[in-house]
Amino acid sequence: MPKNLIYHITEYQTWENAKQSGTYRGDTLDTEGFIHCSTSTQIVKTANKFYRHHHGLVLLCIDSNQVNPEIRYEEADNQLFPHIYGALNIDSVFQVIKFAAGEEGLFELPEQIRFLAEVGESDEDKDK
Repeated sequence: MPKNLIYHITEYQTWENAKQSGTYRGDTLDTEGFIHCSTSTQIVKTANKFYRHHHGLVLLCIDSNQVNPEIRYEEADNQLFPHIYGALNIDSVFQVIKFAAGEEGLFELPEQIRFLAEVGESDEDKDK
């Protein structure tokens, strides 16, 4: 189980297209110079701020140790968010989770992410 997990929200079809090309550029690499990502504690706030009422989304679960481009943690909204400075190599994505908004267009943390976060934290505790 990867320990250094980061997450990215995208449209299902965009991810499917990336798998065909071998790399993922997201919708901000060309315009902002990086791909926005989140930690497990930032996913819901990010989704509700930028994707409220969106459909057809997935969460890319990314092993940051396998990402080829540089990852920088940079401040936004008084938090440090992971940003990937280059096209994401798709082999760093170890799981893709459907990410659907609830009835009022708001998101909740998927159970799979809670599990991954808990397992990752317990693995880190074992290493200490």
